[in-house]
Formats: sequence, C-alpha cells, structure tokens
Amino acid sequence: MLSTLQKFGLRHHDLPTMLWNAEVLLRIMALDVDGRNNKRIPIILYLTSAIVLILYFYTYHLSTYWYIFWRGGGDMLFIILLVSLAISSSIGVVKLLYMYLNGTKLKKLVSEYLECDAALAPDSRMFRNVDAILRSVKKRAIIFWLIIIGNGVVYVGVPLLKPGRHLTEDEQILLGLEPMYESPNFELANIALFAGVFLTVYAPANITGFIIIIVGYSEAQMLALSQELLHLWDDAQTHYKQIQPGSTDGPSCSNGISRELEAMKREKVRKVNIYVKHRLVSIMQSHATNINLINQVESIFKSAIAIEFALLSCGLIAELLGGLENTYMEVPFALVQVSMDCITGQRLMDANKAFEDAVYACKWEYFDVRNRKLVLVMLQNAQKTLCLSAGGLASLSYTSLMSVIKSIYSAYTALRSTMNK
Repeated sequence: MLSTLQKFGLRHHDLPTMLWNAEVLLRIMALDVDGRNNKRIPIILYLTSAIVLILYFYTYHLSTYWYIFWRGGGDMLFIILLVSLAISSSIGVVKLLYMYLNGTKLKKLVSEYLECDAALAPDSRMFRNVDAILRSVKKRAIIFWLIIIGNGVVYVGVPLLKPGRHLTEDEQILLGLEPMYESPNFELANIALFAGVFLTVYAPANITGFIIIIVGYSEAQMLALSQELLHLWDDAQTHYKQIQPGSTDGPSCSNGISRELEAMKREKVRKVNIYVKHRLVSIMQSHATNINLINQVESIFKSAIAIEFALLSCGLIAELLGGLENTYMEVPFALVQVSMDCITGQRLMDANKAFEDAVYACKWEYFDVRNRKLVLVMLQNAQKTLCLSAGGLASLSYTSLMSVIKSIYSAYTALRSTMNK
C-alpha cells in the first residue's frame, strides 16, 4: 500500500507512472483513459458517478433556478452568490462530459504518448533532459491538485467546525427540503451539497491535472530536442573521432596540402554530415510527432476550454458583484483554474520558441547543402508555434490571462456602477 501511494509523489515522475496516477484518479469518476488497464470499471463506480452527477445538478442548478425564478425571497446579493456558485461549479462538469464523449480518442492519445516515450533510448541525453523537465511538470500538477482539492475541503469543513447546524451556504434552500435545518432535511441537504462540492472540485483537479501531464510531456520533448540541436555539431565531431580514433588533419606540406590529406578531409566532412543528417531526420520526426499529439489534444479540449473560459469569466464577475467577503472561497477556485490553463499553454509556447531558437543556433553554417535544406524545413515548421487555444479564438498564454482578468474587471466595474445607480 505504501509503495503504491509513493508513486503519486515526485520521486516517480516518468510518463507511464504519471499517466497511471491520472488513470487511477479518473477511474473514480468512471473514466478510462489508459488502454494499458485491461480491468473493466466496476459497476459501482458507474452508479456512484451517476448519483453524484444527479445530486450536483439538483443542488447547484435545479434548486438554484427554482429558488431564483419560482420561490424567491432572497436579496440581490444572495441571488448573485447562488448564480456564481452555479456557474463556477459547471467548469469541471463541462470538461468531464467532454472526457466521456471523447473516451476512445483519449485512449488513442495516451497510447501515442506512451509510444513516443518508449522510443527514447534509456540513459541518453535526450532521456535525461526529458526526465528532468517531467519532474517540474509533475510538481506543477500536484500543486494544482492540492490547491483545488484543498479549496473544496475548506469549503465544506468550515461549516462543520462552527457550533450549531450550518450548511456550506446557510441561506441556501434546496428544492423539497424545507425547512432546511430540521431532520432529516438537514442531513439530506448536507449529503447533496457534499456530493455537489466533491464533483465541483474533484473533476477539474484531475482532468486539468491530466492535461498538465500530457501537454507537459510535449513541453519536455521540445526542450530536450532543443538541447539535441545545440549539441548536434559537437556530437558529430565526437562521433567521427570515435569511429576514426587515429584521424588528424595532419601538418601542411611545404609544397601544399597533399592529395591524401585532402581526401581524408573530404571523407571526414562526408561522414560527419551523414551523422548530422541521421540526427536531423530523427529530430524532425520527433518534432512532427509532438505537433500531431498537441493537435489531438487541441481538437479534444479546445471547445471545453472555450466554454470553461466563458463560465469562469461570468462566474468571477458574479463573485465580485457578490462581494469578496461573501465569495472569498470561490474566487481563488476560479482564478487558479484559468491561471493554470494559461500557464500550461505558455510553457508549451516557450518550449516551442526554445526549439525554434535552437534550430537557428545549431551551427548549420558548417553543414553541407543537403543538411542546410533540412534545417530550413525544420525552421519553417518550428515557426508555426505550438499552442493550446480556447475554441481556436485565443491562445492560452500569460497575455490571454491578463486580457481575461482585465475584461472581467471592466465588466465588473461597469455592472457595479449600474447597480449603485
């Protein structure tokens, strides 16, 4: 048991283990993304997932809309608070539904990532560089997971620590459970609310963690390929010395360089460029593989991310209108999610830029004409920046994050001034 739990720590940060971590956590929601696991998801997990989904929709949507449009009775700030809860809680559920709908594609994607990782030669520089970067990727995923899950634990824990009977939102009324603070209504309401909070935090924590892992692996590959390019010419020289241990350029003759030395130099140039070509082709293939993998990630999640950004924007505006003193637990929950998506996208873009710079700095001027042409093709491909987007409308980056925050604040100030009037 202890050894199994240790695999969730930073010491085990290779791709197969990280994907196994994600698979174990996602199976609790009846999601199977890893084709390596031949065990069928137990029926009990399908039942519990369905029950949790039903309780979530009952708690944060059906009861909310019933209260706002039918029952009424709350002040405007409380209604805004309920709306913000309904909107912000939908983020993870949207991603969850997209995962259910794209289960086959996700299995294929995971399988291709594992094939890409298996192609790395153990103990090679490429392998070591990828491994070093993957540790940072897993740390990023763990920190995000702890923040989101911790937010949910605090949200449901604070009412339990207060004296007397309290709900997560004391004024919240669930359909069919009035009066809320009498038994068994109070106990049933808490079960429904806890189930809703569980889904609200557990789904985005694990789904976004899964995205961090797979996109982070492509980031690690791009950065490691950059190092391979920067060392390419030196590696070629070292390789030639290994296969020709006694080779030297030799001294110049008084009457000019001998034909023999000229032939030796031409042979050296030829063999070095053969090695360079082989490595360039290998790097181009790895680059193309990662482009294909990111394109698959983009095709699966771009619509979900677009909906997520729209929900987050509306949710944050509602939370600000409701007053930070009332929504101080919700604002970090929403901001951390949009921030992590943008950080993941920015890291991928930075890795692509590092690869582009490495292509230009690989000492291509020493290569023969054929290899220079390969470098030119590689440079053209590298200039098509790898990125994640929100519905293809905006790339996930620090710039997008600042734009979203600025837009949210502008909308909030406009609505606040209108409400004050």
